[in-house]
Amino acid sequence: MNIEGFCDPRFAGVRDAFAWCFAVGLEHGGGVSVVADGKTVVELWGGHADAARTRPWRRDTLINVWSCTKGVVALAIAMLVERGKLDYAAPVARYWPEFAEAGKERITLNQVMSHQSGLNGLAVPMDEAGLLAWTPYTDALAGMSPLWEPGSRCVYHALSYGHLAGEVLRRVDGRGVGRFIAEEIAGPLGADFHVGLPEPEDARAAEMIEGPKASEWVDFVRASPFPQACDNPAPRALAPNDRAWRAAEVPGGNGQSTAHALARIYGMMAAGGTFEGKRLIGRAAIEEAARPRFRGMDDSFALPTAFAAGYQIEDPVYAGRASPQTFGHTGWGGAIGFADPSAGVGFGYVTNRMLGFDDVDPRREALIDAVYGAL
Repeated sequence: MNIEGFCDPRFAGVRDAFAWCFAVGLEHGGGVSVVADGKTVVELWGGHADAARTRPWRRDTLINVWSCTKGVVALAIAMLVERGKLDYAAPVARYWPEFAEAGKERITLNQVMSHQSGLNGLAVPMDEAGLLAWTPYTDALAGMSPLWEPGSRCVYHALSYGHLAGEVLRRVDGRGVGRFIAEEIAGPLGADFHVGLPEPEDARAAEMIEGPKASEWVDFVRASPFPQACDNPAPRALAPNDRAWRAAEVPGGNGQSTAHALARIYGMMAAGGTFEGKRLIGRAAIEEAARPRFRGMDDSFALPTAFAAGYQIEDPVYAGRASPQTFGHTGWGGAIGFADPSAGVGFGYVTNRMLGFDDVDPRREALIDAVYGAL
């Protein structure tokens, strides 16, 4: 396998780990990138962008990064908190009055961002078209009662998180979440990240491939006492292969990105909010967003979990090497982006081969171990 791109000699182990992923048959196409102390030290890509292996993966190939999108949405919310337009402790209904219906008037933005709002999905039928159209889904969220007592537990809001946070953003800023990210985060950083992919960029999107065990979590959640995150509509592994999915704004899971875009975004946060001379957010605002909001069990996955304001924290995917201050978000099937402020590291990994594992994805583990082995 021909691995292309740039790798600082100090981080040669990352190139070796990435090549290993292909050599053992775990990888099909993807990229990995590392920003350390504000500088790109790794930007690698390889493999193929399509299942038929006719399109080589290129530097600018985009791929759906699923829930890694949540971390970028969390940054957008944190920026608005810093600007005084939002308050994590405030009721969502302060910004979205219709949300107060059916006993939801006291649900806070903090509870939404940490998957404690009682709205892990819809209680009414909704097809994928309604999700993609935005308003049918947000109207249904506004009109429903909580599925469980808000603040009493954590149940992962797989798709609803993005529409809840995104509608709050829209109400106070006037822009949709995709435009906000484009103008306030991706554009200033030169990060190739999109929520709502413009049609002229569509040819750069890689084909998603559903590999072994990739969708087992959906069946597990649907069999749990809290199945709503995987109903109305049910998540589809191959939805990103549809133009309608890529064109829409699904801030819980349809960000299109390169590995380098994730590394730049998290590298900026690891550096305290300023990157290549551009200030996006202050260090104190980043620290507040990354402050723990929940530690305990996720009652849909029956697994330990910990959340800040939209970020996964204390996550085993960091392979025990990262500092306790590390925060980020994984994506269905493999992708991940995170910041380790203590190490000054921003990391991004993307793939089009969605896999499922009983514990830690060995691709992530190998790559992250190699990064920390070089530090």
